[in-house]
Amino acid sequence: MYARSEPADREPDTSARPPLVRELLLVVGLFAIYKFGRQAANGHVEEAYRNAGHVWDLERAVHLPGEGAVQGALLHSETLIHLANTYYATVHFPATLFFLAWLYWRRPLHYVWSRRILAVLTGAALALHLLFPLAPPRMLPAAGLVDTGQVYGPTVYGDTPATDSMANQFAAMPSLHFGWALMVAVGLIVATRSRWRWLWLLHPLVTLLVIVGTANHYWLDSIVVSALLAVAFTALRLERTVPVRVHTPWPSAGAAEPTVARTGLPMSRIPDPAVSEVYASSSGGRP
Repeated sequence: MYARSEPADREPDTSARPPLVRELLLVVGLFAIYKFGRQAANGHVEEAYRNAGHVWDLERAVHLPGEGAVQGALLHSETLIHLANTYYATVHFPATLFFLAWLYWRRPLHYVWSRRILAVLTGAALALHLLFPLAPPRMLPAAGLVDTGQVYGPTVYGDTPATDSMANQFAAMPSLHFGWALMVAVGLIVATRSRWRWLWLLHPLVTLLVIVGTANHYWLDSIVVSALLAVAFTALRLERTVPVRVHTPWPSAGAAEPTVARTGLPMSRIPDPAVSEVYASSSGGRP
């Protein structure tokens, strides 16, 4: 009797759209916390290298594929490795911002849900950066990998990781590059109905190959952030709307066919038919 409403191509529900100025301030504030939080986790050099050795040994113990296999494929072409470095340096933040901007304008309910997911995911990642500083595989001698950003360019990191004032290079675990890319793909798949929407999964897939191939992250960094994202999805569910089927009294013989009115309401606001009947009988049938 009830059909789940889908986010088809229609005019957005503007009543669900939060105030723009407040959202801009909130996003800027979250970005500032993200940057300051990464800086606060900086400086744990010895611990970060020690943890890197543990992660590398764990990946080999559970037989994860070597990061060097992906990098070796990229290094076959200098153009390809340059594109990978460029993707790593330039796509991360703009793609996420465009994703949030489009949702805000076209799918306000999905925007609120996605913003909450990203905030929770980023907060959990920052906590892990503080608790578990980790040097990326490009810094680990045992990995034998090339720092493609420094060798081929472009790079977003300084030459001396311990004194880099622009970014914390010892915050590899978990990978927010992959976590945000996966959220962008999932958010767009949920918010759209195009038969091509599953192609958005190419964004996290390419991001995964890039972060591993450039030796900026281990496989385990993407596995951990995926687990955090799954927990966030479980804790913060998207509010759905359903069309409510309102029955009119059955007509007498010869009368017109009954009409059915539909309206999109959250599940918690669907009227109870039993309550409606009690109210009608007590009010003598008056509306």
